[in-house]
Amino acid sequence: MNRNIRIAALAALALAPAQARTAEPPQRVLVVVAHPDDELFMAPAIAAMARQGRAVTIVFATTGDQGPGVTDFARGPQLGAIRRAEAQCSANALGAQARFLEGLGDGTLANTPQAPGSPAARFIDQFASEYVTIDPQLVLTWGPDGGYGHADHRMVSAQVTMALQSLASEYRARLLYVGIPAGTVPKVPQMAGWAETDPALLSETVRYTSADLAAAKAAAMCHATQFDEASRQGMMALFDATMWQGKVHFRPAF
Repeated sequence: MNRNIRIAALAALALAPAQARTAEPPQRVLVVVAHPDDELFMAPAIAAMARQGRAVTIVFATTGDQGPGVTDFARGPQLGAIRRAEAQCSANALGAQARFLEGLGDGTLANTPQAPGSPAARFIDQFASEYVTIDPQLVLTWGPDGGYGHADHRMVSAQVTMALQSLASEYRARLLYVGIPAGTVPKVPQMAGWAETDPALLSETVRYTSADLAAAKAAAMCHATQFDEASRQGMMALFDATMWQGKVHFRPAF
């Protein structure tokens, strides 16, 4: 289906639930990320919203079948199946539902995005279906920096933004980009290239409790093919002590 037609259909299908959306708090939350483990960047916020009774769905665009992570498994379908199971484990730990788009290769989302049938075009088609099915009031995803410039992350951000900005305000879920306040990036080599955001732009936060942070650690422990034991054990405490400090930071897209 033509991309513009599909987004127009999205608006029409969202009409009925959107009319009620303005009178209620955001109880349906859609998190859209590129790969299994991307959800960890906002994990305690996801856990906090789920604990508060919100229905949180995490949509993974790919299975992360190209790794490489820390596994000895060869890149390809077997690794993708394992990482998909790890993503499901992580979502369960956070109290969220996991959903997966189909047929989108890890590392391919930015390939010839304007070409008919490109991964980007197939992403937007499937995202529109998920959006209509879930009918979220709040959408969380990467900012335009993609965290550290990862092309898949940036394309997910761009495509989600493109879809939502095409909708009239009464049909459009609030869209927030996760970010790191400037000066708080953890001082570890693995995060030397991560993007920072002026704190003045990060006007939205989701506070979390020690229980939410524990759920985030449990989620991190699921990703055994991506991170070594020490990283999985210490990741959430490090993020809590540096860039989060009790709340995950977001900035409004619109």
